[in-house]
Amino acid sequence: MGIQVEHLRVLLLLPLLLIYIGWLWISLHRLQGPRKKAVVALRSIMLILLVFALAGTQLFTKTNQRSVVFAIDRSESVKEDRKELAWIQEAVKARTSEKDQAGVVSAALQASIEKPVDARNLDGFQFTAEANPQFSNLASGLQLAAGLLPKGNSGRVIVMSDGEENVGDLLSQGKLLRDRGIQVDVVPLVGKERKDAAIETVRIPDKLYQAEAYTVQVVIRSTTTGPAQLRVFEDNREMTVQLVQLNKGENVFALQSLAKEPGFHRYRAEVYLEGDEQSANNTQYGFSKVQGPPKVLIVEGTAGSSQNVESALQAAMIPFETIVPELLSNELITYTGYESIILNNVAATQIPQLQMDMIEQAVRDYSIGLVMLGGDNSYGLGGYFKTPIERALPVYMDLRGKREIPSLGIVLVIDKSGSMSGEKMKLAQEAASRTVDLLREKDTIGVLGFDSSPNWYVEPQKLTDKKGIIQKINAIPADGGTEIYTAVEEAYSKLSKVEAQRKHIILLTDGQSATNQSYAALTENMQKEQITMSTVAIGTDADQSLLSQLAELAKGRYYAAVDQSTIPAIFSREAVLISRTYVVNQPFVPVVTGGADWRSFMGQGLPVLNGYIATTPKEAAEVVLASSEPDPVLARWQYGSGRSVAWTSDVTGAWSANWVTWPAFPQMLASMVKWTFPQFQSSPIELQTHLTGNELSLEASSGNPEWIGGSGEEELRAIVTDESLSTQEISFTSTAPGNYSAQLPVDKSGVYVAKTELLASGGGEGAEKRVIGSSTTGFVIPYSPEYRITEGQGLSKLQQLAELTGGRMLSLEHPEEAFAFASAPQKRFTPISVYLLMAALALLLLDIAARRLSLPPGLWARAFNW
Repeated sequence: MGIQVEHLRVLLLLPLLLIYIGWLWISLHRLQGPRKKAVVALRSIMLILLVFALAGTQLFTKTNQRSVVFAIDRSESVKEDRKELAWIQEAVKARTSEKDQAGVVSAALQASIEKPVDARNLDGFQFTAEANPQFSNLASGLQLAAGLLPKGNSGRVIVMSDGEENVGDLLSQGKLLRDRGIQVDVVPLVGKERKDAAIETVRIPDKLYQAEAYTVQVVIRSTTTGPAQLRVFEDNREMTVQLVQLNKGENVFALQSLAKEPGFHRYRAEVYLEGDEQSANNTQYGFSKVQGPPKVLIVEGTAGSSQNVESALQAAMIPFETIVPELLSNELITYTGYESIILNNVAATQIPQLQMDMIEQAVRDYSIGLVMLGGDNSYGLGGYFKTPIERALPVYMDLRGKREIPSLGIVLVIDKSGSMSGEKMKLAQEAASRTVDLLREKDTIGVLGFDSSPNWYVEPQKLTDKKGIIQKINAIPADGGTEIYTAVEEAYSKLSKVEAQRKHIILLTDGQSATNQSYAALTENMQKEQITMSTVAIGTDADQSLLSQLAELAKGRYYAAVDQSTIPAIFSREAVLISRTYVVNQPFVPVVTGGADWRSFMGQGLPVLNGYIATTPKEAAEVVLASSEPDPVLARWQYGSGRSVAWTSDVTGAWSANWVTWPAFPQMLASMVKWTFPQFQSSPIELQTHLTGNELSLEASSGNPEWIGGSGEEELRAIVTDESLSTQEISFTSTAPGNYSAQLPVDKSGVYVAKTELLASGGGEGAEKRVIGSSTTGFVIPYSPEYRITEGQGLSKLQQLAELTGGRMLSLEHPEEAFAFASAPQKRFTPISVYLLMAALALLLLDIAARRLSLPPGLWARAFNW
């Protein structure tokens, strides 16, 4: 043990203390004898303690303790089979001193502490930290491990990895550790060579013109030689299937094709190799945009019902594609390839939630237009209440105090058996909650859950406390069996006692009833009480025959919810249908209330319209045509960066017989669709992407010379959306006139859509910036780089790391070598400045007492033996 001070210069005060002590002895005239000696001694010792406290005095002991931090690679390229775990456990057991310390860090995309540095053994230790194994960032693991090493110990880092990093720079981090005197040992993890074929890239021109010939290049890297099957798809349409011969290393295959349809096109290449041991890298994507005239997507609820719309678009020379809702794409990039989307009398029950979300996002973020055309399956009647489509349209689906609606009594009979657990029950709860929101205070709602027996969660009651009722609905559990009859009977019994003008039961189940009693007698009694019932079957296990029969007997409707996400829309549709008030069947001539740019064909007089679906205009919407109620017949508005139009009557002639024969009707339809087109038909912004590790570099350029070198106040921003519809907004930095760059961290692979907008000041101080250019494109973040076939340079990099830091190359066969390194004696310091200050304070108190208290002289002499 020894003593050390941090600030030696402070000790120069000690000679001055001798002068002060001499002066103190002379100046204390009133104190004599032992008392004077005591005061001078106490004051001297106190000041000496203060000087040593200010000098940062420390006690130190010498120790030979070692510290090791294991940095374990947990990325996908290192298939953990517990050999790393077993190795570090054996290494700790083999340490020569129980004082030696060990810590564990795991490294994937980010590094995490698995175990702090201490002297405990690793019996029972497991990796528990969350990690993203699709990336390997060994540099972050080294940095964190080095930070855990205690000061004053002989310590080093041991890295266990294959060296195949794809984020960060391992050797650069090694140089920093070398400069700090930290050595890095390496345990190479050599995986066996697998039989594997990986598609590295799909090369295709970013932009094409209609009828232009182009080449799709597919680059495949293989670890073996042999035949394989290559398949290439364009928008899920198979372009080619061919047998190819793979050689070890890189293989390039080319396919010639012709750009036919304008819009975005996604290309997918797949390779199939006999005995392939890694399937995650067998698929790769590419994108291209075919330039051509604007294209419109028509989604029709009933096949063949869009002839009038198609004729109007043909007359306006607008290309279109007509599909049924079941063919709606599952990919956002598909919708951004159209200028506008028309929903022609499509029920919300026909569109899954995912597709609704994509259409709404395409309008809001990517300037795609949306037009809804009415009919008996549209708007509120179609179940669009509180859906993403309603958010995008200029009208609300419910009637907000505009007319008297008959009082309703509705009982929701919800299957809560064990098979309904999870997502099914959540959707059932959302559907019930949406129904509650749609009803009014004078309406009556009841919620009956059933498994083997019925149980009321909400007894039939007036809607005076919507929030409380929704809380009870969200508390419905899922367990037990399924018994339908007793639940329906209980619902009928309670509902028959409710005072309401219209009464309805909605039954939802995914199973089959345990009993088969007389439903015919039960539904006959329901008809006598004027109670109707609709049924909803979830999945293929439901008794669809029974549920269909029940709906028919009870004068209701039967729904087969093939897609579970349509359940809330079904409940909303039923709540609207039972009111029978949303359809307005009466002849009238619409009144022009807006749309000055459409007056050219509306100002000469309008035909009689015989009906429409009643809605409520939103606060920011422009009502172009209104009924006498007044209700919106034609409304439009700006939604985000896109536009949408609502026509609440039909286009088949059921209500609009006079309109479909009106000469200006095709022009009106075409104008409605054109109004929703994006403002920028050309793409003045070129966007290039480059992925390095987990960071995506975006380079944008504006090719319009009028914008380059302008006021200098231009701003470029982008909205990027991934496959899960998560959106990020990023801002670019100007690197040169007309050139911009941005960085976007990514942590998962997949298809991304990006919309860039160039903004410029409108002129004048404080003027709002306006969009002067816009471009939408798609790009692919390929499968995780962990699945790539590498050149095997990782082990060489690990060896360089060990040599750079003065570390060792260890092996899996000898874990005992982990702590087998010389430990240089190290000093362990214990600061004592605080204790010195405490002692000085105590002496100060004694000093004061000695000067202030008068004691007999003999007592002072005996106290100090003087």
